[in-house]
Amino acid sequence: MPKSYSEINQKIKNGDVVVVTAEEMIKIVEDQGEQVAAEEIDVVTTGTFGPMCSSGAFLNFGHSDPPIKLEHVWLNEVHAYHGNAAVDCYIGVTRMADIKPFDYGGGNVIEDLVSRKSIRLRGTSYTTDCYPLEEIDTYFTIDDLNQAILCNPRNAYQKYVCAVNSTDKTIYTYMGKLLPNLGNAHYAGAGCLNPLCNDPDYETIGIGTRIFLGGGIGYVMGEGTQHDPKNGFGTLFLKGDLKQMKPEYLRGVNFEKYGPSMSVGVGIPIPILNENLARKTAIKDEDIETEVIDYGIPRRNRPVLRKVNYKELKSGKIDIDGKEVKVSSLSSLFYARKIANELKTWIEDGIFFLNPPAENLPTNTTYNPMKQVSELKFVKDLKKPAVTCFDDCDIKVVAEKIIEENTNHIVIIDKDRYLIGIVTSFDVTKAIARDKSHIKDIITKKVIIAKDNEPAEVAARRMKMNDISALPIINDEKQVIGIITSEELM
Repeated sequence: MPKSYSEINQKIKNGDVVVVTAEEMIKIVEDQGEQVAAEEIDVVTTGTFGPMCSSGAFLNFGHSDPPIKLEHVWLNEVHAYHGNAAVDCYIGVTRMADIKPFDYGGGNVIEDLVSRKSIRLRGTSYTTDCYPLEEIDTYFTIDDLNQAILCNPRNAYQKYVCAVNSTDKTIYTYMGKLLPNLGNAHYAGAGCLNPLCNDPDYETIGIGTRIFLGGGIGYVMGEGTQHDPKNGFGTLFLKGDLKQMKPEYLRGVNFEKYGPSMSVGVGIPIPILNENLARKTAIKDEDIETEVIDYGIPRRNRPVLRKVNYKELKSGKIDIDGKEVKVSSLSSLFYARKIANELKTWIEDGIFFLNPPAENLPTNTTYNPMKQVSELKFVKDLKKPAVTCFDDCDIKVVAEKIIEENTNHIVIIDKDRYLIGIVTSFDVTKAIARDKSHIKDIITKKVIIAKDNEPAEVAARRMKMNDISALPIINDEKQVIGIITSEELM
């Protein structure tokens, strides 16, 4: 017979509830079948712990004396968003500090907050009659705040893609450092322990569901941003009281040459209300498939190299076109298991009860890309071959090349095509007028450059800021591979 939330909560109160983790449920269903498992098991606990970039916190500082209406706010030199009431702010985990070290960000501030460390608050105001204070510089801890609310618009992805890089250069992404020529692979998520893998139809996960969040109790506020359940990439919008949480389950992280984020611990209890839920919570890693995506292609529609399941990912290596590629996780399976077991203990000890959702989450939405009214062009789309000379060329030779190639820019390179400098037609004109014959006398050695995969608008802005009309294009080895000029950009 189907169970109800009230029956399970009564069992929790009486101390005779039967709770297992999602990994334990697999063997129970294998050995005893779905029907027996549905009768004997009351709750299955799940867990995941990994980078969740769409996270942050609302903080209320209380009013100063005299009062201030904060316009700009920095917490340990990380710029927080103010656009709320006078002394509220929202700090996002991916915001980078405005001063060195740049590997410190909003996620680190939140970890320091829950660690009870002192945080510097610096704020400025445009002042009003009722808020006359112009600046404030003070220190506080989380216990000095009226409210500290973790509010995460997108957490607990149902699964993640596996990222690789087929190009001949190392790239740095939110999926970590990806080595060239399929040198490694990264994935995230806990597979069979992942909360949304255990209830993909959202029978028990919805608005108001009580959960484990960051070491404290949290709640599901609704579907997360980019919620894409049709394609197996559901997400959750979560909130909880930061003052209850632990730094063990909220860790500031920094991805090399990408930026800061925060690893968040999330655990969701799945009540076994029926046989269908018993079956779903026994999902295995080999039943959870994702795609291997080539992140070396800087486009929305990156190539899919193959399908792969989480059992293969967790083995530490995958096969791509006959090549064995080492694979590692950005998530912690150790902490996912720890979260599932800690939540299990809370329920068994009668300190955590289950909430039926006030409203179920949608199951028919899909994620849509940004609407763009014009095509985004990259430097490599507009570049042309660079006209080059060596640094021992005679100025007359350079002048002849300018005429022959109908160009205003000559890129100076060495024998291995490494960039030395740049010369313009105006430089040559000045040199001839002043009787200079050596190219070394007129080279501009401090050269502003561009790279293939940069948006063309970035290159245009760089030219404008530096009052120049061309950028040599170099590869990762600093060899010249082309040039982009203001003419191409126009």
